[in-house]
Amino acid sequence: MADIDLSRLTKVFPGGVQALNGIDLTVHDGEFFALLGPSGCGKSTLLRTIAGLETASGGAVRIGGREVTALPPGQRDIAMVFQDYALFPHMTVTENIAYPLKIKKVSRAERTARAGRTADALGLGHLGERRPGQLSGGQQQRAALARAMACHPGVFLLDEPLSNLDARMRLEARTFLKKLQRELAVTTVFVTHDQAEALAMADRIAVMDQGGLRQIGTPAEVYRRPTSTFVASFIGSTPMNLLEAEVRSDWIRVAGTDLPLPAGTGAAVHDGETLRYGIRPEYLRWTDQDEPAALRGTVAVVENLGSAQLVTLDCATSTVRVVVPEEQEIALGGPARLVPRGDRALLYRDGALVSPVEPAGDRTPA
Repeated sequence: MADIDLSRLTKVFPGGVQALNGIDLTVHDGEFFALLGPSGCGKSTLLRTIAGLETASGGAVRIGGREVTALPPGQRDIAMVFQDYALFPHMTVTENIAYPLKIKKVSRAERTARAGRTADALGLGHLGERRPGQLSGGQQQRAALARAMACHPGVFLLDEPLSNLDARMRLEARTFLKKLQRELAVTTVFVTHDQAEALAMADRIAVMDQGGLRQIGTPAEVYRRPTSTFVASFIGSTPMNLLEAEVRSDWIRVAGTDLPLPAGTGAAVHDGETLRYGIRPEYLRWTDQDEPAALRGTVAVVENLGSAQLVTLDCATSTVRVVVPEEQEIALGGPARLVPRGDRALLYRDGALVSPVEPAGDRTPA
């Protein structure tokens, strides 16, 4: 197995377009690591540069401690699964799985045996004589994974391999992929724009934007303590509420209400300072009590999420979203009061987290 170490990695395309801007990153041996970000952020370019399919403009790529920056893909001890699976349509499943071994000049008997064992491990043994056009999307995805596995690489590189599957198949494939990676303990870099996939599958996540890394951490760290308003608004099925706020002594004025300062930020802010108050919809509590430190508003929209409701409120100066249990009665146009969980609220100055220190009591393991 192998770790991946990137040092000041850059990629500039013809015309001066800079896709990667000095990336420093280490992926640990056996880790499931996700590259997450919006379209055009550079995540696929970074993966392809690790693979050797793109030539780095600067910096270094090391795999297993070995400098591979100038080596072709075949000499990097990696296997890649593409978004469209890239199976050869004229070959059977067995022939597709065995093809990389043929390129490496593995004997016919050995590559056939290894392809058969790998196909059996992924539930494809009975499909060995079929061609890709005769397979479902999920079966094609497993065939592409089997082809990568059969080489026994030190690193798996996965470029949005689930994006062509329907919602149910994607959930099943997600569980399968994570279980498989755990069993093989192969260092894996997974590119996705789907935050649910990254949060569910990865040991650590790197959030990318405009060719740079905005935050690296465990799924829990990135979700609970986003270090910038970009990450806060990108991560989460419903973006974090980011509200204009003004510091007033030991309180902060938000949407017409005085709320306690978030934990750990007292010494880092100044009276009269204008900041952004961030809190996720899941970290607000709906209350019928007349609590003084509560956001007040009028119910504008109610969206059914199945197990919960997403309620949009019009407050004095802002729009606020909150997730409430499905059994709670919500009346359109009715009054609402929301109480923030103090240990989950965050403050941002110029887009950056004011106090990156983990608040006391928030020590839930990732």
